[in-house]
Amino acid sequence: MKKLLFPFLVFICFYGYSQKNIEVTKDILWASPEGFDLTMDIYHVPETAKPLPVLIIFHGGGWLINNKSIMDEMAAYVAENGDYVVCNVNYRLLGDQENTVTINEIIEDALGAVIWINEHISEYGGNPDMMAVTGDSAGGHLAESVVLFNDDLSENRFKVKMATQKLGYLPSYLPKGVSAQEAQEQELAKVETAVISYGAFDLYAAAQGGFEKDANFLWQMGGAKARPLFGEGTSVEKNPAFYKAVSPFYNVPQAIERQLPPQFFTVGSKDNTTTPQSIKAYVEKLNQAGQETEFWMYEGRPHAFLDSGANEFLGTSFKKDAPEALDLMIEFLDKHLD
Repeated sequence: MKKLLFPFLVFICFYGYSQKNIEVTKDILWASPEGFDLTMDIYHVPETAKPLPVLIIFHGGGWLINNKSIMDEMAAYVAENGDYVVCNVNYRLLGDQENTVTINEIIEDALGAVIWINEHISEYGGNPDMMAVTGDSAGGHLAESVVLFNDDLSENRFKVKMATQKLGYLPSYLPKGVSAQEAQEQELAKVETAVISYGAFDLYAAAQGGFEKDANFLWQMGGAKARPLFGEGTSVEKNPAFYKAVSPFYNVPQAIERQLPPQFFTVGSKDNTTTPQSIKAYVEKLNQAGQETEFWMYEGRPHAFLDSGANEFLGTSFKKDAPEALDLMIEFLDKHLD
């Protein structure tokens, strides 16, 4: 079992410089898939006049590094500068559980977090009918997966439906007595809008390009040996349908068949990790399918401009780079979560 800094303890602190008396409930245990504890922080205002819209954040890190703390400053900024309850979520990384976690299980964590929030967020002054997801890089992939795959919930997990090349996802959290199929029918993982920052949308191409190899330094940074996203015994060569099934790029529905919520996409003009070209290609695919999108390129910025603190390697800092982008995101959310 993963050890928590404060095992099984939920506490409340006041965000020091908040003018709105934002309360932060830290390390809320929301699920324990196979005994691995998953937590989230919830930023909320006590005793609101009416339930507030909810923003759910998934952090980046290539599915191999970081945790929710990398989004602490973003979560606090949105809570302070917008009228939102903000949920900053931990999910399993590929190297967790002795390097056995698969990419579809990480998507199941993201879906499970949304379902938990749907069930419990009213306790924190949030409106479960007005929820949005956001994430950057790998977190952008997870946020986009929630948008796309919340109608693919199933107990028959990790089975490729050959007609659609989609996986069935068993969320890491389900309300007591509720099946995955019932959760889908009740739209418990549904969101009203999404903001996706420099997201990863084509895992099939990433695997072909060496993501699963030792040359990808994130494996070493995450303390894990490089291996396939779906575990030993699989490969992008033998199982291409698996990789495409978890890649948003191959799963965009036509609007006449299924209308997705409006989405706002951002990327830095100097991003060499998830390039502007890759983001534009995905947005164009959504547009061609008749889906509603907005796109903004942040001039002069590289990858990870929303991370907390400062990154000397990238030359970014939250205080210098994040506010302009976050103000645009809040403006977009205000428009669609009114």
